[in-house]
Amino acid sequence: MIRFDIPGMTCGGCARTITAAIHSVDAQARVDIDVAARTLNVETGADRDTLAGAIREAGYEVATG
Repeated sequence: MIRFDIPGMTCGGCARTITAAIHSVDAQARVDIDVAARTLNVETGADRDTLAGAIREAGYEVATG
């Protein structure tokens, strides 16, 4: 399980965009997002740096949690 804090994630639209970014790296990834806490947990075979890069490319700041 890889955890990220996403400070700029404020709504369901943000969550959908971030989920799409994760799935662009690993279509089978399990994504668990808590918008209120601004956290993202991902179960995937992809590495942390690749996921973080995809999230950044989608326009969101990433902090590891």
